[in-house]
Amino acid sequence: MRKTILTFLTLISVLMATAQHKGFQPVADMNGFRNAFSTASAAIHSITSNFTQEKNLSLLSEKITSKGKFWFKKENLVRMEYQQPFNYLMIINGNNVYIKDGQQENRISVKSNKLFQKINKITIDCVKGTVLSNTDFKTKAFENSQYYLIEMVPVAKDLKEFFSMILVTVDRKDYSVSKINMIEQGGDNTLISFQQKEINTTIADAVFAVK
Repeated sequence: MRKTILTFLTLISVLMATAQHKGFQPVADMNGFRNAFSTASAAIHSITSNFTQEKNLSLLSEKITSKGKFWFKKENLVRMEYQQPFNYLMIINGNNVYIKDGQQENRISVKSNKLFQKINKITIDCVKGTVLSNTDFKTKAFENSQYYLIEMVPVAKDLKEFFSMILVTVDRKDYSVSKINMIEQGGDNTLISFQQKEINTTIADAVFAVK
């Protein structure tokens, strides 16, 4: 179960002090950013993109790099398909989660697990622009000329067991998420970068079918 939860966390989904966020400074107008982020994200109905995931483990000198395809469609449809160097599929369809790892398949009801509910909320909040209102985290926002950086430090005890911080990088041009960096308690981290994003294109519901 812990492995499944940690894998689920990679959807949400980039360190503590301002000085650690090199090239960023605190957002000058927090209320303005909050409103603009929420408004712009509300206008995003679908996202298709490629992604690269880099896993940094303290026991290994090299990064573990994976690549694949990502789809999102409102209200709560997500598909993340790893294509290199292995095939791995995760689909969120409402309260149902489907995972296929090789020949193994797993189906999970988000309603059956409070932690899954919280993680599912993180996923959707990041895309919908409501992440700053998530009471499971203490949040701060930083900016530079190209990006906003949202720092999320968990305050909920169960989330603290998995990571110390989540950093979400938001593109200033369209307020879409460009990077998600999940930093675990032991210092390992998972960085997901989204490339070639297509906003508000038509995506068939069949893409998110839970078999």
